[in-house]
Amino acid sequence: MVKQIQLRIPLEEEGKPHLLQKKAAAYLGLPENEITLKVLRKSIDARKPTIYFTYKIAVFIAEKPSEATEYVFDYKDVSKAKPVHIVGFGPAGMWAALRCLELGYKPVILERGKNVQDRRRDLKAINQDHIVHEDSNYCFGEGGAGTYSDGKLYTRSLKRGDVRKIFESLVHHGATEQILIDAHPHIGTNKLPKIVQHIRETILKHGGEIHFESRVVNFVLKDNTLVALQLLNQTEIPVQRVILATGHSARDIFCLLHQKNIALQAKSFAMGVRVEHPQHIIDAIQYHCSGARDTKLPAAAYSLVEQVNGRGVYSFCMCPGGFIVPAATAPGEVVVNGMSPSKRNNLYANSGIVVAIDVAQDLPKYEKFGALKGLEYQKDLERLAFTSGGRSQVAPAQRLTDFVEGKLSPDLNPTSYQPGLLSAPLHSLLPKLIGSRLRTGFIGFGKKMKGYYTAEANIVGVESRTSSPVTIPRNENLEHPQIKGLFPCGEGGGYAGGIVSAAMDGERCAEAAMVGL
Repeated sequence: MVKQIQLRIPLEEEGKPHLLQKKAAAYLGLPENEITLKVLRKSIDARKPTIYFTYKIAVFIAEKPSEATEYVFDYKDVSKAKPVHIVGFGPAGMWAALRCLELGYKPVILERGKNVQDRRRDLKAINQDHIVHEDSNYCFGEGGAGTYSDGKLYTRSLKRGDVRKIFESLVHHGATEQILIDAHPHIGTNKLPKIVQHIRETILKHGGEIHFESRVVNFVLKDNTLVALQLLNQTEIPVQRVILATGHSARDIFCLLHQKNIALQAKSFAMGVRVEHPQHIIDAIQYHCSGARDTKLPAAAYSLVEQVNGRGVYSFCMCPGGFIVPAATAPGEVVVNGMSPSKRNNLYANSGIVVAIDVAQDLPKYEKFGALKGLEYQKDLERLAFTSGGRSQVAPAQRLTDFVEGKLSPDLNPTSYQPGLLSAPLHSLLPKLIGSRLRTGFIGFGKKMKGYYTAEANIVGVESRTSSPVTIPRNENLEHPQIKGLFPCGEGGGYAGGIVSAAMDGERCAEAAMVGL
């Protein structure tokens, strides 16, 4: 017999040997030696001064839990199978490829960037030398934007696919089993590259193909059917099915589709800044402590939202114990993002604080760009950040309180952002649509989290790549309604918002692409 129960353990008792066993036995009125526990979920409840660890537990009574997982990854030898071409090797592309292996089709992946090891040199170049490689950066390359940008696995997309399967697949390829239990699972940017490498090795071992530094620059069409892909080196590759998984920053793909009059739609998105606090301030607020946090507790996170003048202002991609990183994908722009290592042990906490932008109402001056109006708005703010930061990867910044009060900061706080910060009047540089709402939002956040609104925090601009500003439409079969053989997928298509949802969409698109092949 198996029963599920929930137990709350006070912080001071957490980690004591056999405590869960003892409490579960007492709760069920059974001897300890008659039960075996399996932890299903673990979370922290810090809403009150007394902090609790909450456990969801399966209790096996007079029987032992099976050690085997219900998920078996049966990857077939597809070396001689029919090909499915996948453009992009981020989460959507990777899990599309893995699903191809399971179903007996050969994934042929074309990735504009480099493998995870070779990407490191280009990340160093952007951080230290301010050189942006357009095809190899924090957004492009093996593993996509998530590889060197944190690896948070939290998703609300529970109805889009089998979330558990994605997690089990990550464990199968080297992730810790702790992600199967934690309420807000996180792998860490220091561990993700090895997992991504293992996924690559799985694909190659079973007969798939992966071609790095292979940027697609044209779609060859015949009678509204995609028949070939053209690469930057002029190579033309015949295709029957193409899963387009290029990510939310592949602007050249959006422009190519637009130029070829292939249907696109402008999509609402969000933009703003990244705010960085000393981690101890966030710990003190969230854990109600005056000194260093208890070593049993992880670096504290937060989630905030305010409605300001009809638009949401909210935290995005919060990184406790993390770093701010330069996420530009072309020279002449500054974009910031955040990440955390697996231990989340850096001195700073950072989060995007962004304003929802309704492309139907908020961008009248950009109507001439049609479906690309949100993209052009993004680009203008990124160029503004570039010039106001000194025309390098140095980012414009301001103390939080100075931003809200409309004053230039005479100096800035220390930062985790490697290229450096330059004091700039972001309060006047940002468009009113964003800036005024951010200022009101920060005041509201300070009321919800006493101590959040502080001169010890910097805001850094701009956080502009929260999601794609474009949707590539698809029909009920996940195929583009105008172009046969083209399956828009993941964040770049406008159908996902993170690693897990992109992976699930990749699986669905792989299944759809095989119909009738």
